[in-house]
Amino acid sequence: MSIDASDEEIVDAELVEDSELLPARAARLLVDQHTVLRPGQAIPTTADRGPGYTGRDIYLSDATAQALEEVDEESGTRKDAVRRFERWCAEHDRVAHPCTTATFTEYGRHLMSQGLKVSTIKNYMSLVRTHQPAGKQPDNSLYLQLLKKYRAKNKRASRKKQAFPLTLPYLVPMMAKAEADGRPIGVRDAALLAFGYRFLARSSEEVDLDIEDLTILDDRILVWLAKDKTHQDEDQTITLHDRADLQLVARMRRWLAHLAAHGITTGPLFRQLHPGGRPATGFREKVATKRGDYLRGQTVNERVKLWFKAAGLVTDGRPVSSQGLRAGGATDLAEAEATDEEIQEAGRWKKGSPIPRAVYVRPVRAARRDPFARVPIHGTEAISRHPVSGTTGPEQ
Repeated sequence: MSIDASDEEIVDAELVEDSELLPARAARLLVDQHTVLRPGQAIPTTADRGPGYTGRDIYLSDATAQALEEVDEESGTRKDAVRRFERWCAEHDRVAHPCTTATFTEYGRHLMSQGLKVSTIKNYMSLVRTHQPAGKQPDNSLYLQLLKKYRAKNKRASRKKQAFPLTLPYLVPMMAKAEADGRPIGVRDAALLAFGYRFLARSSEEVDLDIEDLTILDDRILVWLAKDKTHQDEDQTITLHDRADLQLVARMRRWLAHLAAHGITTGPLFRQLHPGGRPATGFREKVATKRGDYLRGQTVNERVKLWFKAAGLVTDGRPVSSQGLRAGGATDLAEAEATDEEIQEAGRWKKGSPIPRAVYVRPVRAARRDPFARVPIHGTEAISRHPVSGTTGPEQ
């Protein structure tokens, strides 16, 4: 007996009598609260065949996988937060990914037991939660209940210590000290300080700029900004007018001339320098970092602290950091009675943000007001009638 092609396809199937055939399983409807069908459209069921995916459809290429790893490594805080959580889970024999709601809540209480600031705890817990697999994030309602109680009992943990504002009386001596150093790194840092103040820059924005993002005119600099913290999908061209005390144009031109002397006219604007002043080319050297030729935000922070100390300046107890450049510009604007909207636009805060008024305008205005100024100065005659050590004055 000959076997045709259709017989060959089922030759390995189990043969049974007709009476032994199992009934076909009923197709199950595939419907949830998001299902939307047009008139006449069939309801989808498990009997409907999906696409015929192959390994090509589910595997990433080596280049894409590497690019995703680099994205993950860009945020040091995120990486540190996740590592801390994973280490804690390992020590307590708990699963980190995906973690349970109980594990997430316990970790939140663990952070609170260390007396951390509320803002720090919220940041760490948010990073841990978003790092969980898609669709498997733990419920954070119990942790938030604990955090609410923690905030109420630990008022100091909710206090945010603002960066010391590097206003012009502080900034100008810092730039002068950097340039008096006489080395190319001083030229770079003076330009970095002037630009950071006038741009009201977040350090991450400043160090991500390329030379070609700037158009330098005689009295101003035009900056093309691809995105910032509050404008992720919107590029901007920002005009930075120069000032006699800032000398922004002159300082930026001196720095760019140094780069051009070493054949660099494109690419990262602010770069690492070798001891002799030669700009580092990270992608071609053994000392290359993950940012390549781009300066790290932490480096800006370190240079700000260095020149503040070198200029012999002191603070009121608030920390000195690169954020002080942004705070300094905003504070000077507030002192000059700029409106909330003007400060908001200059610093590229989100429209309607309460930060300009709460952090800069309100404190400046409060510092100017002194209700006790209405009280007359107690004169020497009154002091003699009521000496501090005498008994003629009122009882205390």
